[in-house]
Amino acid sequence: MTNPEIGRSVTAAGIRTNLHDVGQGSPILMIHGSGPGVSAWANWRLSIPVLAQRARVIAPDMVGFGFSDRPAGQRYSMENWVAQAVGVLDALDVERADLVGNSFGGALALALAIRHPQRVRRLVLMGSVGVPFAITPGLDAVWGYEPSLTTMRALLDVFAHDSKLATDELARLRYEASIRPGFHESFSAMFPAPRQRWVDAMCSAEADIRALPHETLVLHGREDRVIPLANSLTLARWIPNSQLHVFGHCGHWTQIEHAARFNRLVGDFFAEADAAASSATTRQA
Repeated sequence: MTNPEIGRSVTAAGIRTNLHDVGQGSPILMIHGSGPGVSAWANWRLSIPVLAQRARVIAPDMVGFGFSDRPAGQRYSMENWVAQAVGVLDALDVERADLVGNSFGGALALALAIRHPQRVRRLVLMGSVGVPFAITPGLDAVWGYEPSLTTMRALLDVFAHDSKLATDELARLRYEASIRPGFHESFSAMFPAPRQRWVDAMCSAEADIRALPHETLVLHGREDRVIPLANSLTLARWIPNSQLHVFGHCGHWTQIEHAARFNRLVGDFFAEADAAASSATTRQA
């Protein structure tokens, strides 16, 4: 049976990168979070088909995650992840894209927008890292994961507010994903204890965040036990052209727990930019 997590391969910043490239229209680059056994497809499987109805959706596995290569001696750093993300855009001849970042991917999207503002049209940050905060017990447990079915089952309860989503079947699937060859070795190498330093390493400077020119949509689950809601309040306060949406009865899995609302909000947010660009072209004509 074909594995839906495997898409096409491109070389990005020297790394063979597995990615999904679906749909036509304005490009959207979707950057996943940092859970054990994660892949772009696992993160965005409920969003890719919907957003691809009116956009080109690009969802890569960042190095150390999913089905991209894991080069020996690879240094896992925001600098290298940003270089890979930009390399994905270059490999696909995408000059400018909308960005969606989930958690760890939010920090990456934020850093990319700061360092390469001309490559970004609009920005969505969901349950995002990237500003200073004291590491939560939930995030410490996620990054400190040691493979077992029991541990994965407990993590699902941390991720999701609705316990009905954290099924034994999902726990088994995610546990099996976390023990694929090479997966846990790279994951455990990324965030060794003490883990506060990795939160700090993913932060962008306040002055740089305040200088962002991009229209930004900040999203967060009110009951998120992994990344504090205060992060998104800070981002919404610091980013000049931002708006904030908080989902009630929602943990860290906004795009899964409230998939239809998430897809509608993000799709409409990017469609605004399409409409503005179309209107500007018409006026110029």
